[in-house]
Amino acid sequence: MTNAIAPRKDEHGDDARASGRSIAHRLPVTALSPVQLEDRATIYRSETARREVDAFRELRTQLLSLADGNFVTLVAPVSRGSGGSFVARNLAVAVAFDESKSALLVDCDLRHPSQAATMKVSHGNGGLIDYLEDPEGNADDVLYDTGVPRLRLLPAGKSRETGSEYFSSFRMRLLLDSLRSRYPNCHLFLDAPPVRGAPDARILADLADVVVLVAGYGRDTPAAIAQAAAGFDPKKFAGVVFNEGV
Repeated sequence: MTNAIAPRKDEHGDDARASGRSIAHRLPVTALSPVQLEDRATIYRSETARREVDAFRELRTQLLSLADGNFVTLVAPVSRGSGGSFVARNLAVAVAFDESKSALLVDCDLRHPSQAATMKVSHGNGGLIDYLEDPEGNADDVLYDTGVPRLRLLPAGKSRETGSEYFSSFRMRLLLDSLRSRYPNCHLFLDAPPVRGAPDARILADLADVVVLVAGYGRDTPAAIAQAAAGFDPKKFAGVVFNEGV
C-alpha cells in the first residue's frame, strides 16, 4: 500500500457483543463542523472532491482488502515528524465514513502523545496508561467521543519515557482482544511512536494484524525507510505511506 499525501501540519449498558452495535453507538455524538474538523487536522466528507480525502479513501480501500473482520492496524512513522499521528487519525476517520463500520484510535506514543490535544478531547478519566496501571480499571471509562461520527479515541493518558513494558503486558493484549470481541464492527488503529530510536513500534506490531509505515516525503531517506520496514513481519507489512507537508 503506497501513496503520497499532502496533509495539513499536524501538531504533533447493553452489551455491545450481544446487540451487535458499534463502539461508536454507545453514546450520542455531537458532530463537529467542517471548520472545527479542519482545526483538528481531520478530514471530512463534503460535496467537493479534495485530494487528501480521496487519498485516505483509497488507502482505506487498500487496507480493508488485506484482512477480514475488525483487524488491528499499527501506523508507525519512520521518525519523529513524519506525520504518523496525522495518518493514523485520518485512516481511522476514513473507515468511520462507512456507516456500517466504526473505528477506535489508540494513542500509543507515550512520550509525545498528541491525539487528545489535536482533537481537543478532554480526557478526565485518564487514558491507556491509566487503564493499564489500574487492575480494577474499566476500558469503557477511557474511551472518548471525538465529535466525528463512529470514531472514538483512547488517549495515551499519562506520559511515559517508554512503553515497552506496557505494550508487552498481558493486560494490553487482553484489552485489544476484549475490544475486538465486544465491538465486531470496529476497526482499531494504533498510533505508534517512531520506529527509529525505540523498540515500542516493533513490540506493538506483535499485537497488530497489519502494519503501515509512514515516511516523511523528502525527509526520511530510502535507507532509513528500508531499515524501518525490515523490522516488521513481512506477512503483516502493508506498505509505506509517503506523507508530505509535515
